[in-house]
Amino acid sequence: MRKVIVFLVLMVLAGITDQQVLALDMSSEPSDSATAASGPSVPLTLEQIIAAALANNPEIAAKSWDVHAAQARVDAASGARLPRLTLNGNYMHHLDEQRLIPSASDGSPALFGRDILMADLVVTLPLYAGGRLTHQIVAAQLLHDAALKRMARSRDELIFNVTSFYNSILAQQELIVSLEFSLMTLTHHVERIDRLIEARKAARVERLRTQVRLADVEQLLVREQNVLYLQQRALAGLLGIDNWDSGPLVAGKLEDGFADLLPKLVATLDRAQYVRSDYRAAVLALQAQERQVSAFRAGHLPSLSLQGSYGSRWGVSSTTGSGSRQADVGRIGLVLEIPLYSGGQISAGMREQQALLAAAQARLRTLEQQIALEVETSFRNINAAAQRGRALQQTLDLARESLQIEQQKYDLGKGAIIDVLDAQAALLQAESNYYRVLADYHTAWAQLTLAVGE
Repeated sequence: MRKVIVFLVLMVLAGITDQQVLALDMSSEPSDSATAASGPSVPLTLEQIIAAALANNPEIAAKSWDVHAAQARVDAASGARLPRLTLNGNYMHHLDEQRLIPSASDGSPALFGRDILMADLVVTLPLYAGGRLTHQIVAAQLLHDAALKRMARSRDELIFNVTSFYNSILAQQELIVSLEFSLMTLTHHVERIDRLIEARKAARVERLRTQVRLADVEQLLVREQNVLYLQQRALAGLLGIDNWDSGPLVAGKLEDGFADLLPKLVATLDRAQYVRSDYRAAVLALQAQERQVSAFRAGHLPSLSLQGSYGSRWGVSSTTGSGSRQADVGRIGLVLEIPLYSGGQISAGMREQQALLAAAQARLRTLEQQIALEVETSFRNINAAAQRGRALQQTLDLARESLQIEQQKYDLGKGAIIDVLDAQAALLQAESNYYRVLADYHTAWAQLTLAVGE
């Protein structure tokens, strides 16, 4: 009996050693970055905003927990290959008296009873499962790697979204500055017209036209300020800020200048499929599903396990015969299981995994088409924004010159107030278009970076 106990202990110790080799490190828990955050005390640069978003965005925290859950599944799959130690106990009442323990030799004393209490310590070590356990471990590890890639892609998308809002906010701030300057200019113009009216050098209708334009600029300013507030509020949400006091979030200035992009589209597309984290995650998920199909296919094969137990038996009611009312028992041996009929569960599971594999292949193909579209779209957006920007630069210069000329003509009494107002409206529209195109240009570059996966 002592040999049986020693063997069971060795089996358990061997299992601990294997677990140390197979188990992955799960000691580091992801930080809960979804906690409430307050707005910054000073405006932030783009680099600071990206760092804050990566540290506090709740979706990134969720992806981190997804990775942790995938790591736990790897450990669970690896644990299936290790010895399993259980404590079994039961109480049985028999119609006929039963021996408390099997006979050890001829003529050995025997104790019989109808009520028997049993307790066993059982160790089971899987020896062969048709490759099912190995396939499940590899599949779990592939899904863990895919979860890491998906988290990396979420970080890339967050950086793009933050950059897009950053560019839009800077352009919106420039537009508001233009509106405020136009509002100030029109206000001074009304005051000057009032002086001309008092000197009988201007008609009252000129003041009315200027006031109409002034009211239009005022409502435009209110509208654009509201747009700026909503943009900053959306950016604050990406940064995980709950207590935003509507103060300015961003600092910086959009860089002027537009350059055409002459890409090598095919080479860039190939690189995107090699580098992009979501594409690599899809490939890993496909490989994991192939392993799952192999694991379910192994369900038709026999399995072999080494099993040993040690325990005690007690006679708990009236007994007959001679011997102790308590005895120890132990056993060790091989257990072979051959699946003959399982109600079609194995075949149904196999069909399910094959269908999931076909779906994963189709999704990978869809992603390839999506990547090609995103890369080409980003290239075209950069070139289109560059061409629009250069045209608007010329328009902006012409609009400024036109306003200056109309203003001088009016001051000399050779022009009409309507021409001045039209020139000022044209300049404001040109500035509005220019700043929006400038934001589109910088955002298109960020879009290209996201599409390529760098």
